[in-house]
Amino acid sequence: MTATVNGTAEVELAIGGMTCASCAARVERKLNRMDGVVATVNYATEKAKISYHGDEVSVRDLIATVEATGYTATEPPPARTRPEPGDGGSSGGGDGESEPEEALRPLRQRLITAAVLAVPVVAMAMVPALQFEYWQWLSLTLAAPVVTYAAWPFHRAAFTNARHGAATMDTLVSVGVSAAFLWSLWALFLGSAGEPGMTHGFELTIARTDGAGNIYLEVAAGVTAFILAGRYFEARSKRRAGAALKALMELGAKDVTVLRAGAEQLVPVEELAVGDRFLVRPGEKIATDGTVVEGSSAVDVSMLTGESVPVEVSVGDAVTGATLNAGGRLVVEARRVGGDTQLARMAKLVEDAQNGKAAVQRLADRISAVFVPAVIVLALGTLGFWLGSGAGGTAAFTAAVAVLIIACPCALGLATPTALMVGTGRGAQLGILIKGPEVLESTRRADTIVLDKTGTVTTGKMTLLGIHTAAGTGEIEVLRLAGALESASEHPLARAVVSGAAERAGALPAPEDFVNVPGLGVRGVVDGHAVLVGRERLLADAGVALPAELEQARARAEAAGRTAITVAWDGRARAVLGVADAVKPTSAEAVRRLRALGLTPILLTGDNKAVAEAVAAEVGIDRVIAEVMPEDKVDVVRRLQEEGRTVAMVGDGVNDAAALAQADLGLAMGTGTDAAIEAGDLTLVRGDLRVAADAIRLSRRTLGTIKGNLFWAFAYNVAALPLAAAGLLNPMIAGAAMAFSSVFVVGNSLRLRRFRPARRVQPGTGRRGALAA
Repeated sequence: MTATVNGTAEVELAIGGMTCASCAARVERKLNRMDGVVATVNYATEKAKISYHGDEVSVRDLIATVEATGYTATEPPPARTRPEPGDGGSSGGGDGESEPEEALRPLRQRLITAAVLAVPVVAMAMVPALQFEYWQWLSLTLAAPVVTYAAWPFHRAAFTNARHGAATMDTLVSVGVSAAFLWSLWALFLGSAGEPGMTHGFELTIARTDGAGNIYLEVAAGVTAFILAGRYFEARSKRRAGAALKALMELGAKDVTVLRAGAEQLVPVEELAVGDRFLVRPGEKIATDGTVVEGSSAVDVSMLTGESVPVEVSVGDAVTGATLNAGGRLVVEARRVGGDTQLARMAKLVEDAQNGKAAVQRLADRISAVFVPAVIVLALGTLGFWLGSGAGGTAAFTAAVAVLIIACPCALGLATPTALMVGTGRGAQLGILIKGPEVLESTRRADTIVLDKTGTVTTGKMTLLGIHTAAGTGEIEVLRLAGALESASEHPLARAVVSGAAERAGALPAPEDFVNVPGLGVRGVVDGHAVLVGRERLLADAGVALPAELEQARARAEAAGRTAITVAWDGRARAVLGVADAVKPTSAEAVRRLRALGLTPILLTGDNKAVAEAVAAEVGIDRVIAEVMPEDKVDVVRRLQEEGRTVAMVGDGVNDAAALAQADLGLAMGTGTDAAIEAGDLTLVRGDLRVAADAIRLSRRTLGTIKGNLFWAFAYNVAALPLAAAGLLNPMIAGAAMAFSSVFVVGNSLRLRRFRPARRVQPGTGRRGALAA
């Protein structure tokens, strides 16, 4: 996918062969060394976004540079307006339903092979009762496929890294596994380890040995199995990177009723062309961006804009694809189709945000960049020292190989996946889904949290919140007549009135006559009364004036961010109803908990400023950014990041997806749209904002556990290395230390199962339960 703006071209390349974040950093450094090239490589999405001067560099040159670095690069296939069945959608929009599973199959097969074969190898090495006469040869038979076939990705990556003078965790795993296996082969075939009846020594002493009777097959097989497990779970998480785009594109209508030659014709939405006129019935999605040429209706645009009040549209008004026609019949003329629609542009925003978000460097890779070369130098130094001191070749090689074996990251391979597995498992029990280890570091650094209003802080649906009646008029009577008349309307505001009336007044009578007045309200006859329900102008057109007390009630309702609905019957104004998107009763407590975690809350919404400020005041938020379009939400998050803030965001709508992807930490409400859920880093299964605070606490606790695991895993290696270099490392001590470090890491991770959410404060009736004006 290429584009050219002002002489600068842009291209997006799919990068293959990366195994860790340091691979992405290496590709990025190589590309940025080229003249006129600015590149960002994202390990999570496996893409490189590159800007370059077309007169100096070609796409072929960029691909050649990536390939020279040891990886593959290809241009993604051209964009399509919609995904075909089983396809990922727009450019770079992700894999299809089955493609991720196909891509993960080789890794899964290697993991299964390693796990099945490594378990008996480790068991025989650690349990003396299992060491029958020729047990070591069975261990060799089982370990060989693990070290060759299952560990092949590590060997291949280590070779690639070596060609380019780099060292990563792959290098350490490959060297350690190979050293353990090759030394075991030497001990079995040329030493004394292959003799019948051989058993591992279990004396807990520090003594120099020539190693001819020791094998380390359990180290080679166990480390491979452990680290493959970590890689597999990481890969599964990473493969979901494109799902947000797929979910976005799936939101659009699949078929559309086109009016051609005076007849209705149902066609796939891909066949729609600019200038076509199409029919949208009540309850249907609008197929594409266009202009209304016939009819009037209320359109629910909250999915795209976050605006909770439906938009009234009539002839000449613009409508947006994928929004919902909540009212009457519309005929729309298509103005934009395919990749030009607002939905497609939002998908592009999500993709750009994902590609632009810097991947968090994994701690193990950062440490291994120094640790791996140091271990290799120490092993070579040990070999040279003992050869030079006249200790003999066998003793020298024993000490050198012991250095490599003791450095092999058995506990290190468990450090991240075990903590992540326990942490994510506990999170799932609490309704918190953590997508991967790379999101955890952002929870520690986050200092600002941006909260979407509609569906996050509020319920996301219109609710009858207030009623003010004129003197001599009862609330129940108002609710019965207004609710009965509105029950014949499909308008979301009418649904709110009907729901509130039925709750308070019980069964509602059926209207005897009903007329919808587009954009103003409804009128009809209920129980013999001529009833009007709607805007103040509806009453004025009928010659009914609002008395001063009702006019003041209407002004107060609107000042509080509510939609004021007037009610009149028999020529007199009787009441003003206040309808709004109700604040969730738990939101104020959630905001207090987020502040207690050191986060500054900001309310962000597409709604009007009066509504937003009323909601913010109710829940205790000081800063409000209102009337923001979806594409501007990304800019708001980016501006906060440019101010030096680390931004977390909570949202639930399609309009939040791009901003969730742009944020350092995206928290999606599980009650929201698929696009928002896929774009977020954490998903809150329930619609309770208080869970956001628990999610951040759990993520910080999990990250702390991972760091503790990594520290002890490396501390064990560093402490044992001098003994290995001195040639004093007894095999039993090596095995026991290796086992203990692994058990410690697992035990430390299991402590996360005791994580408890903060104690819930039972909310009162709150706004939702109040009908007082």
